[in-house]
Amino acid sequence: MPVPNQKVPRRISQTVLNSLKGGVVPRIGLPYIAVGRKNEIEALLRDVDIISEGGASFRFIVGRYGSGKSFLLQTIRNYVMDRGFIVADADLSPERRLQGTRGQGLATYRELIGNLSTRTKPEGGALTLILDRWISSKQNEALLATGLSPGDPGLAAETDRRIFEVTSSVSELVHGFEFARLLTSYYHAYLDGDDETKAKVIRWFRGEYSTKTEAREALGINMIITDDDWYEYLKLFATFFRMAGYTGMMIMIDELVNLYKIPNAITRQYNYEKLLTMYNDTLQGKARYLGFIMGATPQALEDKRRGIYSYEALRSRLSEGRFSRPGARDLLAPVIRLEPLTAEEMLVLCEKLAEMHAGLYGYPRTLTTDDLASFIRIEYGRIGADENITPREVIRDFIELLDLLCQNPDMTVESLLASDGFTYAKSEAVSDTAEAGFAEFTI
Repeated sequence: MPVPNQKVPRRISQTVLNSLKGGVVPRIGLPYIAVGRKNEIEALLRDVDIISEGGASFRFIVGRYGSGKSFLLQTIRNYVMDRGFIVADADLSPERRLQGTRGQGLATYRELIGNLSTRTKPEGGALTLILDRWISSKQNEALLATGLSPGDPGLAAETDRRIFEVTSSVSELVHGFEFARLLTSYYHAYLDGDDETKAKVIRWFRGEYSTKTEAREALGINMIITDDDWYEYLKLFATFFRMAGYTGMMIMIDELVNLYKIPNAITRQYNYEKLLTMYNDTLQGKARYLGFIMGATPQALEDKRRGIYSYEALRSRLSEGRFSRPGARDLLAPVIRLEPLTAEEMLVLCEKLAEMHAGLYGYPRTLTTDDLASFIRIEYGRIGADENITPREVIRDFIELLDLLCQNPDMTVESLLASDGFTYAKSEAVSDTAEAGFAEFTI
């Protein structure tokens, strides 16, 4: 969410400006530069409330290259972590899909579990921390309930009972019996200081055992997570995390364009079938405390030959109704289509970036509102800008402008803005789309 005007810490300014200039979304500092997307954010936050009450949600964020999909995903990610959610995110790639013959689906699961993040560990890798805090919280609950001193056998028995309440509830779900056994194994290893067993359990949860024999020898469990059932374990984790004291679990998967790029039609269909299963589960109430947000380009969604709409069951569920149109989209529908940021919103963003740049490099800001307005007019005055220009291009150009002015005090804003090279530069969105083919950017 936007924050009131205030001095931005230099560490955050450096990260934000470097990330934006490089065309990627910064993981920190987003509230300082957030503009627009108010309606989209409000729609997604309604989903957050539903998930926290035991429901589930599934949304697609659809926008062109550089239109702000990843920025929106990152904004929601930060917000839900502040609300006590656990977040898992992953980008699809040729090696990571929803389904595959060489473990590509399991690779996506491994990426998601490896990227588990909480408010206190936002960089990922939070699974061990979550399990340890769960056990510690149950011990504290038992201590408060009984009033016994640490080391008392009665306190240990009460803690065991509270742990068993959680594991027995989980064991009733699909694949829950083995999951519960592993939670119990981790609990006893925690009590005994057995770091080796703890590491083995974590490895199993991460899907890193390749054969049942290997898992059985290590943990006595004759099951492993596979390419076919990894999604079931995400539902188990969501339920467990709620019992462990968290609000829910949000899963964010970007770069769905990589499903569109799969050359084999049958493999593509298998992936869309998996997507349909996940979508139906959440909307039919088969998943709890679980939300999905997926990022895609319009072509990856709407192409009826290779895109998601080539799978009729998904097309009939996701296609827009006859009343939606640009400027009047149904933001309660499964698909949220990002409208371009207006010139006024981009002006506000440039104002924020100018202040941040001046604060980082310690110079008095010289760019006036008229200078910013001239910059925006030139950017939006390019041929085809009304259809092709994206926030990434404008931001990158603007930060370059700020850098040049900072490094060359003899230069003036007027001279840079009036140069033929800047004024008549070809819109990068056109060349990016033509040259990059299926390439997907991140902001």
